[in-house]
Amino acid sequence: METKRWNVELVLTEDDNDDITTATAVLYTDGGERRHECVGRARRNPADPAVPEIGDELAAGRALADLSSRLLSEGAADVARMAQQAHQA
Repeated sequence: METKRWNVELVLTEDDNDDITTATAVLYTDGGERRHECVGRARRNPADPAVPEIGDELAAGRALADLSSRLLSEGAADVARMAQQAHQA
């Protein structure tokens, strides 16, 4: 059985007023190849108190959801392409 390890680096940045948090999720494959980079953002309502952890969670979740969506779409496209090639053979 083969084991592979992919790593996701998640970097969070906040603006000076803690109004906008941006998360960048980067997927690296076994060989260190950068495969995908996805971004998620969270914007604090001006009426809400500044709680940076909430913005971090929302932005990170959005970046990871985007990464998940890209991987699923890529996998589905690969399956469809292989099925078409098998049908043509």
